[in-house]
Amino acid sequence: MINHPVRVYRSEENLPREWQLAHKIATVAADPVEVSAEVTDMVINRVIDNASVAVASLNRGPIIAARAQALCHAPSSGGAGASVFGITEKVSPEWAAWANGVAVRELDYHDTFLAAEYSHPGDNIPPILAVAQHTGATGADVVRAIATGYEIQVDLVKSICLHEHKIDHVAHLGPSAAAGIGTLLGLEVETIFQAVGQGLHTTTATRQSRKGEISTWKAHAPAFAGKMAVEAADRAMRGQTSPVPIYEGEDGVIAWMLDGPDASYTVPLPAPGETKRAIMDTYTKEHSAEYQAQAWIDLARKLHGEHPEATDPANVKSVLIKTSHHTHFVIGSGANDPQKYDPTASRETLDHSIPYIFTVALQDGSWHHVDSYAPERAGRADTVELWHKVTTEEDAEWTRRYHSKDIAEKAFGGSVEITLNDGTVITDDIAVADAHPLGARPFAREQYINKFRSLAEGMVAPEEIERFIATAERLPELAAGEMDQLNIVAAPGVIDAAAAPKGLF
Repeated sequence: MINHPVRVYRSEENLPREWQLAHKIATVAADPVEVSAEVTDMVINRVIDNASVAVASLNRGPIIAARAQALCHAPSSGGAGASVFGITEKVSPEWAAWANGVAVRELDYHDTFLAAEYSHPGDNIPPILAVAQHTGATGADVVRAIATGYEIQVDLVKSICLHEHKIDHVAHLGPSAAAGIGTLLGLEVETIFQAVGQGLHTTTATRQSRKGEISTWKAHAPAFAGKMAVEAADRAMRGQTSPVPIYEGEDGVIAWMLDGPDASYTVPLPAPGETKRAIMDTYTKEHSAEYQAQAWIDLARKLHGEHPEATDPANVKSVLIKTSHHTHFVIGSGANDPQKYDPTASRETLDHSIPYIFTVALQDGSWHHVDSYAPERAGRADTVELWHKVTTEEDAEWTRRYHSKDIAEKAFGGSVEITLNDGTVITDDIAVADAHPLGARPFAREQYINKFRSLAEGMVAPEEIERFIATAERLPELAAGEMDQLNIVAAPGVIDAAAAPKGLF
């Protein structure tokens, strides 16, 4: 890896193009380096993972609306069109990226990478796959493109913090998806450079989408970034240019949206000829909730069995969760969001509430992507009583471990103190989720496939489930024009197209 210094330049300094971060990203994307066997294997896992969570959300409101919008935009003359999860109709690729991106993100149930910033790098897959289907790319092309998307997003996430300045994390996704599409299509460095710049410029939005009363836009934000990346690639291929330098300019993103005119970052990127393996640093979710909640669900399930007395609010005086800065201030009581304690809050809000999630997992000894968020579950009197006794606080050591660059000690958990009314104090801790590569039960191919089968049950016919799994496992061998086989068609009667809401299109 090469560590690239990045700072703000005055216009008169005339920063050479090849020194600009967007150009360096484009150079990495254009490098025709081979993908290693382990990275290829993980790409397959994440294609399966994305499909599983998308299928589970086919009849949720945001997906129904996004799918209806997509169906209003027929394939363009430039290709064969792209598939939308659940149906057989094809649409224009940017709209397939939109609909599938919403489906993948809706349940907050796919992969994650956390460092200076947060991310769900699996969000790169819908726009890349949509363009691949539209253009007739091969499976090998798709593997290389996804490896690029993950590499660029992870490298940006390692080095440039967005949330500190209340910029939504999809600002790293626009450039990474544009870079991945550039790899897919074998575009020249200059073309990818322009697409990356436009991908960033059009996806810098505030984090209010993940604050307070969280709306359905939370699922749409990454889909919008993917859609913008497709459109940016199209414009760049037609010779249209982007703001330059997009990162380093005196009126650019860093100077006015991030650390300011005196900012300095160091961004690691692969050297020429170096394989892209950042996907290996990422991890998926066993549970449908914000990633910081994964370990806490596992710990709560453990405590449910070991200390059933702690599940009854009549026995409990207080529950104190000591954790990292991020967990405390974003999804803990440090956010000062009263909605995180509101039993009538939206699902999107509850899956960003550690007090709620820990309480339900502690009482139930399990977690379900639908049942655990049901209004009747959130409103249960004993749950609300116990939930309101749960608070979080930042612990310096857990914050240090959260930000550690050593993958062996990087942690996303913390410790808990449950004080009972009789004076007993129950303590326990957890560093990483059970499904994490360093956890108690790391996810491998078997677990990804089981997750898909579990979530597809009742939504997809058994033969279609097996067909998709077999196709995904031979992704690198798929020939040009075969990428449509990575679509999944819902079982008859699952999707009612007539029930879709009406809009402008």
